[in-house]
This record gives sequence, structure tokens and C-alpha cells, in this order.
Amino acid sequence: MNDYEKETKRLKTLIESHLSGFLPDIDVKSMTLFEAMRYTLRSPGKRIRPTLLLLACLSMRGNENDAIPYACAIEFIHNYSLIHDDLPAMDDDDLRRGEPTNHKVFGEGMAILAGDGLLSAAFELMHKDYLLHMDDVKALKRRLRAGDAIAAGCGCRGMVAGQAADIETEGREASTELLDYIHINKTAALIKAALEAGAWLGGAKPDTVRAFSGYGENLGLAFQIVDDILDFEGMTAVIGKTAGKDKAAGKATYPGLHGIEDSRKKLAALTERAVSSAELARKGGADARYTGILQELALKLAERCS
Repeated sequence: MNDYEKETKRLKTLIESHLSGFLPDIDVKSMTLFEAMRYTLRSPGKRIRPTLLLLACLSMRGNENDAIPYACAIEFIHNYSLIHDDLPAMDDDDLRRGEPTNHKVFGEGMAILAGDGLLSAAFELMHKDYLLHMDDVKALKRRLRAGDAIAAGCGCRGMVAGQAADIETEGREASTELLDYIHINKTAALIKAALEAGAWLGGAKPDTVRAFSGYGENLGLAFQIVDDILDFEGMTAVIGKTAGKDKAAGKATYPGLHGIEDSRKKLAALTERAVSSAELARKGGADARYTGILQELALKLAERCS
């Protein structure tokens, strides 16, 4: 096991050891809600977004314990988005991470509320951490900037905007510009926010935060192209959800618009840009060990559909 594998495995284990403990205390009368929230949160995810947040923080020689609440908050937000994405009114999927989707287990109404609960829990968690640092202006500023990056990434100028455009484009031919807009927001925005938040928490200066942001946007778009290719090629076992649904639903995808060969070329270009952005972060003061891990992560992602 190399350094990349050891460190990403360690961080994933650290994140998973905190996730359930950071959920708010819920009255026994709302136990079904709690179980629905925990069902998706405990399913076997890759924890990419919180891992990226911690890697960015560690790259700037920050303390991972300071960043853990924000890493878990962004995983709460990601899981809320998965629950809502899988609903019949959205992507209408029966499988997520190889297991029945939340609404298939708890019903549509409870699934909607479980997603709502995870989103609000994310902001409660971050605000609790702000309150612990009210007397340390420097530490509080770092945390507020991290929270602001996460809020922007998941909201109506980020992930939700991309999801809305995705719905409106179903069954219609999308331009390259619109396709990029959908996925820069729907997928890349929260990944970019994770990198920005981690960099702020680690004490990065604005120019270095921008380098991490560039890495995150390129990685996020690469991630979406990989997902599109695997869905197009029918790789249900690899992606953990029902393959072929995007094409059946008339979704705008990279292979659908550009074909597989050109999609692979775009993936290679985005991967190269992500690697270059991580190198810019290193030149801006980030630790070479962790920027190297970020570079390897981008290369490993591209290998999933090679």
C-alpha cells in the first residue's frame, strides 16, 4: 500500500468514525427520521468530498481535527443531495451505492425529510463550531470562509442550480456550453467547495485557495465524465446505481453529446489541468506530500473508465 492509499484510507476511516456522532440529537418520537438520515449516511460511500477537504487543509499544514466538522458537514450535504436525486420526481432510481435507495426503504415523504434533515444538520454542525471560536478572530474568520464556500457550493449558485438546469434539459438537445454549466454546478461545485473550505481552514492565502479551487472544478468535471461514461457503458456494478438511466431519461451527458472517444479526450485534458492546479497550490506554499496525493487522486479517477 503506497502513501496515497494509506493516507486516503486513514482519512476515510477518520471521517466515518465521526459522521453519526455529529448528527443532532433527535427526539425518540422522530426516530424514523433519524434512521432514514443514518441509512444513507452509513451506506458504503467513497467519502471523496470530505477527504478532499481534509487533504486541502493538511496541504496547508492545518489541523485535521479543526477541519473534521466541515468535512462531515459537506458529507451530510452530499448525502442529502443523493437522497433527493434518487426520488421519482428527480432521477427515479432504485439503487444507490449498490443498496436500495432511501425512498425505497422509508417511503418518499420520509426520504424528502431525511434529505432536509441532513442539509440542516450540516449547517447546525458548522455553526456550533463557529460558536466555539468566537473569542479567536483569526480562527473564526477561517471557519466562516470555509462555511461560506460550502454554502455557495451547495446552493442556488452551485449544486442546486446545476440540478435545476439538468431537469429542464431532459429530453432536449443541450449545447456544449449548457452541458458544462450543468456539471460545473451539479457535480463540480461541491467538490470545488470542499477544496476551498479545506484550504481556508488550513490558513491558505487567496491565490492558493484559487489554485485549490481550480483543481476542484477540473476534478469535479472529470468525475462527471467518468460517471457518464460508466453509465453509458452499462457499468452498474462499478457506479453502484442503475446504469443506462441517463440515456433512457434523455439526460444531457458528455458521451451523448460528444461520443465516447471525445469524452475520454476531455477527461484526459481535465485530469491534466487538475494535476497542474495542484502543482500551482504547491508553488503557493502547499505541502508537496499532500499536493502529490491530490494529483494521484485525479489520475486514479481517470483510470476508473480507462
